[in-house]
Amino acid sequence: MSLMIEKLLGFVMVLTRISAFFLVLPIFGWQNIPINVKVAFAFLLAIFFSMIVPVGIDPKEVSLPEAILLIAGEATCGLALGLVVTALFSAVRLSGQVIEREMGLTWAEILDPLSGEGAEAIGLLLEMIFIILFLNANGHHLFLLVISKSYEAFPAGSIPSIPVLTSTVIKAGSVMLMTGLKLASPMLAALLLLMVVLSVLARMVPEMDILFTSLPMRVGLGLLMMVVFIPFINDFVTEFSDLMGKLLPY
Repeated sequence: MSLMIEKLLGFVMVLTRISAFFLVLPIFGWQNIPINVKVAFAFLLAIFFSMIVPVGIDPKEVSLPEAILLIAGEATCGLALGLVVTALFSAVRLSGQVIEREMGLTWAEILDPLSGEGAEAIGLLLEMIFIILFLNANGHHLFLLVISKSYEAFPAGSIPSIPVLTSTVIKAGSVMLMTGLKLASPMLAALLLLMVVLSVLARMVPEMDILFTSLPMRVGLGLLMMVVFIPFINDFVTEFSDLMGKLLPY
């Protein structure tokens, strides 16, 4: 390998893992953030981490095909770490989607200004509240801590095996589903109780139009329960960091 490639290999591997991590990461992956800002941010972090993180290989002993495989491995590692964080981050929106389905508002789809995709109003609102609380608690520092600890456990050029990364991403998806249902459980219980009461009234008063009556009551009860739900989102900000520490492979 040429001298220039030997000097740049460590930096490129660090840059690859950081870029792949932030590519799928919430907040930093939003499409309304200019691409030049994302590139500059990734380069600044790569310069910083390349000066302090250990390199698990000797660049002089690496051939060009091996360097390509190492870079591909760094990209895989960064993507896996980013997917784990994204899965946990999506638990709040998932809970909002479950709540909207029970409230009968699945048809009220709006445009998400952050991702540019369609989204449900309740899920988007809850996610916005979570993001504000998360950033207020300096949660963005947690993303940098994830990258730092990943290099402590797996230096550049030495990454966990594919089965380890795959099992971690699968566990994160499972935790996302369980956490989303847990966050939505108070509202689901209240809406279920409402449906039981309406079912009894429908039996007692057969001429009552249960469908016409239930929709505004479900929406009203759901909005009322959202006020009770907000403190649970604040508690999830703390739980978020604990879940990341348990799931991430380091």
